[in-house]
Amino acid sequence: MKKYAIDAIRNIALAGHSGSGKTSLVESLLFAAGAVERLGRVDDGTATTDYDADETKRKISINTALAPCEWQGRKLNLLDTPGYPDFIGDVISALRVAESAVLTLEAVSGVEVGTETAWEYAKTRGIACAFFINKMDRENADFGRAMETLTAKFGNKVIPIQLPIGSQDSFKGAVDLVKMKAITWDGGKPSEGDIPTDMQAQAEQYREKLVEAAAEMDDDLMNKYFDTGSLSEEEVAKALKMGIQSGSIVPVLCGSATKQIGVQPLLDFLADSMPSPIGAEAKGVNSQTKAEEKRKPEDAFSSLVFKTMADPYVGKLTYFRVYSGGMKSDSQVFNSNKGREERIGQVYFLRGKQQEATTEVGAGDIGAVAKLQETSTGDTLCDKAKPIMYEVIELPDPVYTLAIRAKTKADEDKLGPALQRLAEEDPTFKTWREAETSQTLIAGLGDTQLDISVDRLKRKFGVDVETEIPKTPYRETIMVKADAQGRHKKQTGGRGQFGDCWVKLEPLPRGSGFEYVDSVVGGSIPRQYIPAVEKGIREAMDRGMIAGYPVVDIRAEVYDGSFHTVDSSELAFKLAGQLAFDNAAAKAQPVLLEPIVNVEIIVPEEYMGDVIGDMNGKRGRILGMEPIGNGKQRIRATAPEGEMLRYAIDLRSIARGRGWFKTERSHYEEVPAHTSQQIIAEAKKAKEE
Repeated sequence: MKKYAIDAIRNIALAGHSGSGKTSLVESLLFAAGAVERLGRVDDGTATTDYDADETKRKISINTALAPCEWQGRKLNLLDTPGYPDFIGDVISALRVAESAVLTLEAVSGVEVGTETAWEYAKTRGIACAFFINKMDRENADFGRAMETLTAKFGNKVIPIQLPIGSQDSFKGAVDLVKMKAITWDGGKPSEGDIPTDMQAQAEQYREKLVEAAAEMDDDLMNKYFDTGSLSEEEVAKALKMGIQSGSIVPVLCGSATKQIGVQPLLDFLADSMPSPIGAEAKGVNSQTKAEEKRKPEDAFSSLVFKTMADPYVGKLTYFRVYSGGMKSDSQVFNSNKGREERIGQVYFLRGKQQEATTEVGAGDIGAVAKLQETSTGDTLCDKAKPIMYEVIELPDPVYTLAIRAKTKADEDKLGPALQRLAEEDPTFKTWREAETSQTLIAGLGDTQLDISVDRLKRKFGVDVETEIPKTPYRETIMVKADAQGRHKKQTGGRGQFGDCWVKLEPLPRGSGFEYVDSVVGGSIPRQYIPAVEKGIREAMDRGMIAGYPVVDIRAEVYDGSFHTVDSSELAFKLAGQLAFDNAAAKAQPVLLEPIVNVEIIVPEEYMGDVIGDMNGKRGRILGMEPIGNGKQRIRATAPEGEMLRYAIDLRSIARGRGWFKTERSHYEEVPAHTSQQIIAEAKKAKEE
């Protein structure tokens, strides 16, 4: 593929609800543009951009894939993004490096939650948008109803520039409202003709709306429209382009990706009306002076890494978007985030998994490079002499966690490095070791993401694992003061063991930890044995009093005891300290403590009642609610951590995928009696097993 001038490049993300046909549309665009020789199918596992084994198995997109094609002297970098909410991180990353987005929706369903999510992220980035109503050939397809859902959700700036000719089985083409011509398809090939007679009035009506919107883009056009009541095709096309780039007009096109209807006009539209990277200034911070800087395409080299793919054989494959200068093969670049230089080998253009070597990826273009050592998603690669650091891609925090363990010792040896490779590949996937429960945890945006991560551990890295719900890190404490004696005496013939101490336990405020006090006077316990008593108490605290969880927030005071000049030892007094603690704890009303998390939930107003009811059922406490605009409410609450382990799944069900939440561990509180009894019983059963 030849190097294109920056004004001939279009970086376009295709986003939308899962199942709306993004991948099929990309495949049709590639085929129509001659970039692929045969039309692949998602159901057959032959689509260009769904090449990963998990994608072909599940028939959903998991990764953003790059699919460039050439059309009318322009290069279209199509970014096929996942629609499933667990992989929204890839959508956000793709929208970060694109100038425009085509949001697909089904002609049957209209606007769905994935449409809304993609729109929100695209508008946050301020990029140009268009809608493509797909699957017009499907049973129950209804363009008018789909349009109603679009205008109801996104307003009157959503304007059709095409009308379908027929629908469902009879769908055969579209009316171009800019040219006022009908385009019909026969055998996959388009032909242009007059608008059908029965559609003339409807076409004139929609054309009038389009012309009115176009006239508002320019004062001269507005004056002409007032004077003559019409605009020429060229004037409408020019104003439409202005409106799209300013966000004042969001055009709607239609078609059927699998039947290749509407594909060529969509290519024309993308090439003619969507913005190029030219003239854009990328803002960043000089990594040395910390001053804000801007880069124009002709300035020194700079690029942003927006995706990393991990392969056990090839290593990392790094996707980058060049903002200024060019990334050249066999060169040296600077990673301003890590402060390290990277050696660049061969750079590539990618089409799905196909790699095409090139000498340079120029400004505005997107490419890939393999085997970078230091670089990860979100890093800036630039010229060391003129360092800049672009804003890191902000991705949502994980909300769903599982515990993971290797099946065999061999798997255990490989597990850590494999998990790190997965984390490099997907920044929304996290892994860590939970010290309190001695479990390895993995976290992501949903259960599907973690299921696929587990599959990849086996397939990519040969690691067999099992997963389970994470253990809740309960703790134990006491409610009242108590004291008791701990006396360890053992005679086995010869030298025996003797240790004797009195210990007083006292509860401390939450979060105080442990305090040890030596009040022994008169030498009843020799000084050298006092630390041994503390060690025994600490060991007893670690193993717990009632359910095997660590004991916290207590003060232990050793105040008396006795010893034997021959049989006493550090071991004997350590064991005596354990006994004293156990005996005193039994009288001090031991209780379980559970971690409490702060919860922030954002949902549409219509789901507020259901969300609050569910939170109350989880023993949560609502702290407050506030409107945040766009018909959404923010709910703040606290809840037991153990009740929130599957909340990502619960909230998705309650709010139909339109909810979002985050948690942060806050403090510990006493577990209610009935719940405590259940936890203690389960702990005893597990210990017996």
